[in-house]
Amino acid sequence: MDFSLPDDLRMWRDAVLDFAANEVRPQAAELAERHELHWDALRKGGAFGLMGMTVPEAYGGSELDALAQAVALEALGWGDAGTALTIEAHNCLGLEPIVRFGTEAQKRTWLPKAVTGERLAALALTEPQAGSDLQGIRTRAERDRDGWVLTGQKMWITNADDAAFIVVLARTRPERSSKALSMFIVPREAEGLHVGPPERKMGLGTSHSHALTFDRVRLPADALLGQEGRGLHQALEVLDGGRIGIAALSVGIAQAAFEEAHRYAQERHAFGQPIAHFQAIQFMLADMATAIHAARLMIYYAAWLKDQGRPFAQAAAMAKLYATEMAEKVARDAIQIHGGYGYSREYPVERMYRDVRLMTIGEGTSEIQRLVIARRLLQGQTPKVGLA
Repeated sequence: MDFSLPDDLRMWRDAVLDFAANEVRPQAAELAERHELHWDALRKGGAFGLMGMTVPEAYGGSELDALAQAVALEALGWGDAGTALTIEAHNCLGLEPIVRFGTEAQKRTWLPKAVTGERLAALALTEPQAGSDLQGIRTRAERDRDGWVLTGQKMWITNADDAAFIVVLARTRPERSSKALSMFIVPREAEGLHVGPPERKMGLGTSHSHALTFDRVRLPADALLGQEGRGLHQALEVLDGGRIGIAALSVGIAQAAFEEAHRYAQERHAFGQPIAHFQAIQFMLADMATAIHAARLMIYYAAWLKDQGRPFAQAAAMAKLYATEMAEKVARDAIQIHGGYGYSREYPVERMYRDVRLMTIGEGTSEIQRLVIARRLLQGQTPKVGLA
């Protein structure tokens, strides 16, 4: 069993790390304070292959496997969580449904428009009264002559205002059932689509989330993505893969916070010596490094399962649960090691702590991950000694 990354994957990781260090990180704090997307990095990321990681080469993408995407998102999360989230949501949520379920015509129409970094892609699931409970959504799509009419509201939709298109989950049958929802491709410029201003959030200033209103938005028949009534299943499949991306991004944030704490502990003196000489600080650093390593292995395993075409939903849920909660703890401890300075915006760990807080909520809360894991365990997937 070889746990080392292949040479080509190490080269890719190092290249993305260099990109993050040179193109993303230097402006991250300033742009986050101004609540601006890092458009320069996004456009350069398009040329670099970061804006089409899930897209086949035939449509202009870089067509990376799950493990290559994970190492890239970790590197980007290390550079800036908000920019990394913008890119993750663009690839794993916005583009992925069309890659997986779109017709050839839909792929050729929409995918090339969103791989250059000039425009983004978005997925609209959450509503004011429906977050984890996707079957509770109220946005509806009704047949109208040769097409559909979309009416309703969405919330917390990342990338919506800057998207070329938004994939929308809507109700096509009135009853509450797994066959009552369908997905649609909605152009950003569609008449009747109203996008609210960026939400004022705790962190992630370089990633924008918006409320959406669909006021009788008319769509052609070919706006339906995949089969009618399969929308819930499609959304859950997309979210399974997205959890690997969020987990990897979280490890990147944790790694950045750990490095800041490690550096500060050796520079800061107290009682006549660097605070790194004190056992209390040493234990915190040791726990941080251990937890990051464990999360990274979980992510690589889930990505490997996906790339092998094997069931990966449980492994992805475990990786997302552990990595996001771990990253929040690491960021918290990084502030603790900084002491009072850690609570100041003078040091980046304060921003990292605010940024990482979303990760246990977005793309499936920690509670939902535990529910996914428990259900699979109780449905016969009995834990075994060793890896499956």
